[in-house]
Amino acid sequence: MGFLWNTFIGKIILTVLVSMVPIIELRGALPIATGAGLEWYIALPVALIGNIIPVPFIIIFIKKIFAWMSKQKGFLAKIVIKMEEKAFSKKDTIEKYGPWGLWIFVAIPLPGTGAWTGALIAAMMGISLKKSFPAIATGVLTAGIIVAFVSYGAAALLF
Repeated sequence: MGFLWNTFIGKIILTVLVSMVPIIELRGALPIATGAGLEWYIALPVALIGNIIPVPFIIIFIKKIFAWMSKQKGFLAKIVIKMEEKAFSKKDTIEKYGPWGLWIFVAIPLPGTGAWTGALIAAMMGISLKKSFPAIATGVLTAGIIVAFVSYGAAALLF
C-alpha cells in the first residue's frame, strides 16, 4: 500500500477508498489525506465523493442482502440483528424530524453516524432514495467541513 503514498493519483485513490469503508468513511479519510500531503481543497471533494458512492447501493440493496444474511445461521444472522437494532433505535428521531433528522444524524462526525448508517436507517425505515439521498449527501458535506476544520485547521481553510 506504500505505493499509493508516492503519487498524486495514488493519494487520491487511497482517499476515495478509505472514505468508502464503513465506520471509517470521510471521518478517517480526511486525516489520512492530510498525512499524505493532499491539500484540503483536493481532499475534501475526493473524500465526499468516495463517502457518497455507496449510499444509493445501500438504500436499494441492503434489505435484500439482510434477507439473505438472516437465512444463514450464526454470525451473519447476528450481524443483521445488530444492524437492524441500530437502525431502528434512531427511528423516533428520524420520524419526528424527517429528512432533517437524517441530515443531523449523518452530519455529526462521530463513529457510527455516517453515510453508511444513515443509508441503512433510510432503507430500514422505507425512506425512498429520492428523499433520503439529499439529506445524507448534505450530512456528509457538513461532516466533511467539520472534519476538514479539525484535520487541516481553520486557518488553512480560510486563508
